[in-house]
Amino acid sequence: MSQELQANLFVRAGELRPELHRYCARLLGSVIDGEDVVQDTLVRAFTALQDLDDVPPLRPWLFRIAHNRALDLLRSRAIRKAEPIDVAWDVADLANIDPIEMLMRQEAVKTAVARFAELPLIQRSVVILKDVLDEPLKEIAALLDLTVDAVKGHLARGRSRLRAINAKAGSLPPARAASAAVDRYVTLFNQRDWDGLRALLSTDVKLQQSTRALRTGAEASLFFTIYATYDRIWLAPAWLEGREVIAVFEDRADPRPSYFMWLEWRDGKIIFIRDYRYARYVAAEAELVLAPVAQAEGNGKML
Repeated sequence: MSQELQANLFVRAGELRPELHRYCARLLGSVIDGEDVVQDTLVRAFTALQDLDDVPPLRPWLFRIAHNRALDLLRSRAIRKAEPIDVAWDVADLANIDPIEMLMRQEAVKTAVARFAELPLIQRSVVILKDVLDEPLKEIAALLDLTVDAVKGHLARGRSRLRAINAKAGSLPPARAASAAVDRYVTLFNQRDWDGLRALLSTDVKLQQSTRALRTGAEASLFFTIYATYDRIWLAPAWLEGREVIAVFEDRADPRPSYFMWLEWRDGKIIFIRDYRYARYVAAEAELVLAPVAQAEGNGKML
């Protein structure tokens, strides 16, 4: 495969990342896990391309890899729900799009990512592919190895269950206080104390920034050198999917963060930084809740 073709495929695959993430995040019920699967999908795809004589149609091929990788993750966590996938009933008539059909799609798009995990897996996949990504029924059937009529049946049942889930859903969880470690990190960052931040890094710290190569040790500490050139960025402790994260505002006056980062610690030192600056679509669908101190400074913002 020529370098030019590889470069073109890389660009095209990058353009598909937001769509792949919208699918994987909802399938897994987590924007963070969804991005991990997208990253793994692209690595596997480009590794496989080296051994292929003919390049397959990129979009369906990547979606199939992502779908299978997401299933692997679900199985490994033992949260996959058993459901027959070869039986369909209550087949919906989807030949013509009507206003009710459009409302169903709009409801799916607005539904919180985590709620999709309450659907049985096959219904989850069908509803996401049809109502969130607007995939043709034939393409959905091909991806999931179903008949078109089976897809229609699962779609009708999935939509019905999703409406019931949304009707019972409560508000966002109550805000939780930031940990002392994250609060210190945010304070040092907002004070532009880069030496203080570097002192928090372990010698074997790792930095992951989406498509960028993994950086370790001294190379990872350049993270702060780059951020020192951005004067207006402001951090705030936050929570996402039960995980403590850090909301990143490109301007303190912004109503919503542009992206987020999260840290892993060992013995009071940072051993891993995941920065989503180059994968902002992840934050676009994240239900971030600012920690109480951040709310006081940010006019009580809930994101």
